[in-house]
Parts: sequence; structure tokens; C-alpha cells
Amino acid sequence: MISSKGLFYHDEKTQQLLHMKNETRPVAVQIFGSDVEAMAYAAKYVSQFADVIDINMGCPAPKIVKNGDGSRLLQNLPLAEKMIKAVVENATVPVTVKFRKGWDEQHIVAVEFAQMAEKAGASAITIHGRTREEFYTGTADWEIIRQVKQAVSIPVIGNGDIKDGETALEMFEQTQVDGVMIGRASIGNPWIFQKIQQYLKGEPMSPITLQERLQIILEHIELQVEELGENTGIKEMRKHLSYYIKNLPDAAQMRQAINRIETKQELIDCLTEYFEGKNKM
Repeated sequence: MISSKGLFYHDEKTQQLLHMKNETRPVAVQIFGSDVEAMAYAAKYVSQFADVIDINMGCPAPKIVKNGDGSRLLQNLPLAEKMIKAVVENATVPVTVKFRKGWDEQHIVAVEFAQMAEKAGASAITIHGRTREEFYTGTADWEIIRQVKQAVSIPVIGNGDIKDGETALEMFEQTQVDGVMIGRASIGNPWIFQKIQQYLKGEPMSPITLQERLQIILEHIELQVEELGENTGIKEMRKHLSYYIKNLPDAAQMRQAINRIETKQELIDCLTEYFEGKNKM
């Protein structure tokens, strides 16, 4: 999720977020903002690296919304339309748009927003079935996703409350969407995508073993440190590890131990001992 203004003003940290060496293609880059000129610039800039540009018009975070970005644009469709057109005109790759069902229950704009995005040139859209006011609480509204799918001819991706193969299939069946997007359910659970694919294909699925979980975690640590350096990488890794070990035995004590560790090797040793000990139980 890249700030268009950050790119426009040549912010080094923002540019570093576009690091995608050795990434498996295709790669999509999500940009956000509410300044048309900055979004147009970002579209040209990101087109050098990405295979798809996604415009975030659904983020509910206060720090994003207060600047008029993200889901705030659900309250200003004319501006949202200008930005989509500007990005499409300046991009050399397909442009998609992600948005929510509305600002709150009194202002549901998903169908209107979807039709506007299609006319503005979006190649596909992703709809999250919650309002901005809801953030991530309650239950996602799949009915509004179905209505959006019926209202446009471009591909529609459904988002909200998909946590496994069963819920992915339910989303497809209830809404007839062209694809599903998984967000929070993938945190600490990166194998969810493979598991959902297997389920949808009717292939046999076996649970992730503790050894497989450990190997993924160790790979994640290596990538995190490579990207951010040891000090920042290890600190950033703590929140991910909390999800990786969620519901495992002695997870609370393990989290306390992890939060005191500051070096990569110590973290690797601690996790290896923990998982190997659980394997012997």
C-alpha cells in the first residue's frame, strides 16, 4: 500500500516499499491518495514495476481517512472518479479499484461506486462487504457484493470473512464473483491460499505440520531481516509470530519470550526449540 504523495515528493521510504526483486509475477501494487496530480504521477511511476495497479479506496484507518484518502472517497464519488480516470490514463498496466460498501449504513454506495469505477476505466474491482464505520467488526455483507457483481460487466472480486475453503466456496456460490480476496485470515497463516485452492479443486488436504509451520516462520524471518535489517526486522516480526503460534500450547509464555528477543539467531534458536519440543509431545 503505497502513498501517491510519498512517490510524488520522492520519499525514500515510500520508494523502498516498491522493492520486489525476485518476486513471483504477476505483482500488483496498491496506491492510495486523494490528490489527482499525485495519483497520476504514481500511476506512471508504479507502472515501471507492477503488472497491475490497484487503487485503495476502502482503507478505514483514521490516519488515512483524515487526509481524505482511502474510504473517505466513498463520500466523494466525483473526486474518486477523477482519480480513477487519471490513474487509468497514466498507467501502462491494468488498473483495479478496491472499496467498501459505503461510509456507514445510511450511505451505502457500493453499486453506484462500482458502476462509476467501470465507466472510469477500471479493469476490475474488489468490494469489501463492510462500511467504513464497521471497520472489521460484525459480519461482511455478501448480499451487497452480489448486487455489485450483477451491476457491472468487469470482473468483481469479493472480500470479507473468507477464512478457509468452505467460506471461499460459499462466497463464490452466493455472489457469483469472479475471484475472492483474503486479508486478515492470511496473517500467520500464509498457506491459506494453497489450502483454499485445494479445497475448490476437490483435492485431498492434510493439516500443516509443526515442522512445516516452523520452516515457513524461519523463511519469513530471513526475508524480514533481509528487507528491514536485523533490529527493525526482528521487532516487526514479533506481531507476525503472535499469529503464527496462536492456539498452540504455551503460546502466551512463548509470546512473552519472543518479545524480549532482539537478535535473529536467538529468535531462530528459541523457535526451533519450541517447535521441536512440541513435535515430541
